[in-house]
Amino acid sequence: MSKTNRTSARSGAAQFTTTCWSVVLSAGRNSSPDSKRALASLCETYWRPLYAYVRRRVPDVSEAQDLTQAFFAELLEKNYVGSATPERGRFRAFLLAALKHFLSKQWEKAKAQKRGGGRASISLDFESADSSLRIEPASGLTAEQIYDQQWAIALLGQIMERLKSEFDRTGKAKRFDELKGFLVGDHAGTTYAQAAARLNMTEAAAKKVGSRMRRRYRELLREEIAQTVAGPDEVDEEIRKLFATLEL
Repeated sequence: MSKTNRTSARSGAAQFTTTCWSVVLSAGRNSSPDSKRALASLCETYWRPLYAYVRRRVPDVSEAQDLTQAFFAELLEKNYVGSATPERGRFRAFLLAALKHFLSKQWEKAKAQKRGGGRASISLDFESADSSLRIEPASGLTAEQIYDQQWAIALLGQIMERLKSEFDRTGKAKRFDELKGFLVGDHAGTTYAQAAARLNMTEAAAKKVGSRMRRRYRELLREEIAQTVAGPDEVDEEIRKLFATLEL
C-alpha cells in the first residue's frame, strides 16, 4: 500500500471511531461545546423512543409531554454525561437510564408547577409523535420493549431520510420514490418491470439501481449505528439487538 493510501486508510478509521456519541463520552465531566452540540443533535433524532417510554408509564398525555420536555431541558443543561459508565456505552442504554432516574426524582417532588418552565431545549413535535405511536397496555409489551422498538423505527427512518437526501441532491428523487419500497419490502406488489417503465429505463437498469440502493442503505445503517455506540466493535451487536426488537 502506498504512503498516500495508508494515510487515507488511517484517516477513514479515525473518522469511523470519532462518532457523535464517542465525542460526548470522551468529554466526560468536562463537557465541551462540541460534545453538547453532538448530544443535542442525537437527542433531536432519538427523542421519540423516550417519549414512547414515558407514554407507556404515564397515562396522562399532557403530563407525559411535560416530563419528556423537562427531561431534555435538564439533560442538555446539566452534565448528565459525566455520570456515564462503561456499562452505558450505548447511547440508547444511557438515555433510558438517565430518563428513569429523572422520572423517579420527578415523582418524588410536588407537581404544583409546570415542568420544564416552558423552555424548549430541543424541538419536540408531540402531535406528530402521538399520531404514529400505539401505546396500548393490551399489546403486552413493557415500556422498555416499546422504547427499543421505537428506537429501531427512529433509526431506520433516519437512514431512509439520509438516503432520500442523497438522491434529491443528485436530481434522482423519482428513482428513490419508485424503488424505496424494494428496500424494506413495502412495494405493495409492484414489480421492478413496472417501476422501470415509470422511470423510463430497462428492468435490468432498475434492478441495478435497486442493488446500489440496498448497498448504500447497509452502509448508512452501519454509519448511523456507529453514531450511537462507543466504538466500531459494538456496531454488529447493536444491529442484531435492534432488529430483534422489531420481531417482538
